[in-house]
Amino acid sequence: MRMTLAVVLTGVLGAPVPALAGAGDISVARGLQVSITGGCNDCHTAGYNESGGKIDPAKALAGTAIGWQGPWGTTYPANIRLKLSDMTEDAFVQYAKTFTTKPPMPFYNVQAMDESDLRSLYRYVRSLGDPGPAMPAALPPGVAPATPFYVAAPPTMPKG
Repeated sequence: MRMTLAVVLTGVLGAPVPALAGAGDISVARGLQVSITGGCNDCHTAGYNESGGKIDPAKALAGTAIGWQGPWGTTYPANIRLKLSDMTEDAFVQYAKTFTTKPPMPFYNVQAMDESDLRSLYRYVRSLGDPGPAMPAALPPGVAPATPFYVAAPPTMPKG
């Protein structure tokens, strides 16, 4: 059985969506697709994984206060809506091609995105409305977070 992306997104969003643009096209619909296939919602949308991939537009890409702790300290999925709220589209494309972050954010995957995908992602994020609040700041190693967190460090094996 072959499914179109519009059918898949109908299941994700719970409502029909218009036919999506193809690669290279710049649109809000393409930005939604990029946010899904690029894994943005996996960490930056509260409840996305727990709902089986359904996107609550009120929470989409607004970050979460659940941290990721490892040897680098504790980091939080940023509120992308807030980050982009004061950026122009051109400024975002430049930023996306050059920024770095602490783990577990795979910034190098964003840097590898096609410019049309970045422009579409920008338009989608800006279409979501009110940016909402900032997420907690990153904490250095050894500082206990006040929020829930996942431990993202390999276990050490006993010697012997």
